[in-house]
Amino acid sequence: MAIPTNIKTLLSGKIVEWARVEFKETWDPAASLKTVCAFANDLDNWGGGYIVIGVEENNGRPVYPLKGIPIDKIDAYQKEIYAKCKFIRPAYTPIVGIETYQDKQFIKNMIITEKVIKYPDRAEADRFFNYPYAAIEEALSNAVYHRAYDIREPIEVRIERDRIEIVSFPGPDRSITQEGLKNYCVSNRRYRNRRIGDFLKELRLTEGRNTGFKKILNALEVNGSPKPEFETDDDHSYFISRLFVHEAFLEDANKQNKGEVLTLNYKNERSLKEVLKEVLKEADYRKTISIVEAIDNQGSITPAEAKRICGKSEATTWRYLRILIDTGYVVSEGSTNSTVYKRA
Repeated sequence: MAIPTNIKTLLSGKIVEWARVEFKETWDPAASLKTVCAFANDLDNWGGGYIVIGVEENNGRPVYPLKGIPIDKIDAYQKEIYAKCKFIRPAYTPIVGIETYQDKQFIKNMIITEKVIKYPDRAEADRFFNYPYAAIEEALSNAVYHRAYDIREPIEVRIERDRIEIVSFPGPDRSITQEGLKNYCVSNRRYRNRRIGDFLKELRLTEGRNTGFKKILNALEVNGSPKPEFETDDDHSYFISRLFVHEAFLEDANKQNKGEVLTLNYKNERSLKEVLKEVLKEADYRKTISIVEAIDNQGSITPAEAKRICGKSEATTWRYLRILIDTGYVVSEGSTNSTVYKRA
């Protein structure tokens, strides 16, 4: 069942009063169930309320950019919410909805997949992605930059089994030829949307110096992916950027279709420290580094050990552990008195 409003309305606070909305960075039964009970009892006759999980708050207001919830946590959170609410007396069944706002990290979470192949005769492993994110980001930025906004046709992103196609209208400037696209020899002499280009530069998504094709080609080459295809017609009425999946992922799909058993090892070979350095904000990384190193060395850590290692209060230590949990790369296991934190 869908919630009776939408996420944009809740985040804006323009229709639903702030007193009826509570934001949570993550699902925490102990804290969240108190709010569930308060909204269910509705002692102030507000008409219930909303708990938005995946949003950091400051003085009751959402903090941007939104954090969201890791894809692999969504099902587990839903199951636990329903399970915990059964303990409320009388039994209470909340309305739970999965909402997407501004396509928060959709491509990274739903499309990009990493693979690590281990070999018995050497220590080094091969690591690559089905599509390098940098190539997709650049292709999408170019589509936004160079499309014509007087044409009422949206940019289309088509995700197939073996490729991603990004289609925009119309095609490139007349100075760009089909032969040039085929040979990746492109030098655009006109910029269709300079103000949009300036905005994308501020976001560090484009450079505006004819470097887009080069960035796409370099990202694909580093990842070991096939070369892309760029297509338009004689009238320059459309433009397609076509990125092909890494051959190893295509081989997996073929094996699955034939019913063969896959034997590749997908475990991430990098240390947790290396992974989180790319994921966390620099300030959060510095705060949690001692805990992360302990997990790398020991395999797991208890809250008491984490408190001793980082030398902070119990509340601060718990907050550091929540930062790690929210990345999706660290999980907690065990009961309240015997909880341990380990790599996911």
